[in-house]
Amino acid sequence: MTDPATDTVPDPGPKVLFRESGATWWWLLAGPVSAATMLGIQLSSGLGWQPLLPAVFFVLVSSFLAVQIKAARIHTSVELTRAHLRQGTEVTGVSEILRVYPEAGGPDVPAWQSYRALGELTGVPRGRTGIGVKLSNDRKAQAWARRHRELRTALESLVSEPAG
Repeated sequence: MTDPATDTVPDPGPKVLFRESGATWWWLLAGPVSAATMLGIQLSSGLGWQPLLPAVFFVLVSSFLAVQIKAARIHTSVELTRAHLRQGTEVTGVSEILRVYPEAGGPDVPAWQSYRALGELTGVPRGRTGIGVKLSNDRKAQAWARRHRELRTALESLVSEPAG
């Protein structure tokens, strides 16, 4: 689509270097599966077709999961552009990230693993791995992602001071 005033294509926004959605909507299929399972149990036990209980299972399971998925998509999503790193709802400017600490390895626990996690959560979300970062104003934190090595590589390519 072009802008008729300038006859140019509008800028789609900053290029995303890394993105994780936080959760998938595929989990909502558990609602219909639970309803079908309950209906199968009813039919196999000789009770016949009674749609109320399967409908209740469908509504309860689907609505509960929809709330959980929506929350995960908000609070555990990650997006990195050349300008910012968004972890959940917290946005940190890439210019504020001064250093990416080396990956944890060996028997010693690196100090950065005790730093606060970026985002509004109290720690690194389950299933994610932390990445130690030094921020401006002598602040330290952990970025995090499921695909942490990809995020680490993208962050290191943007940060001026080499890790080490």
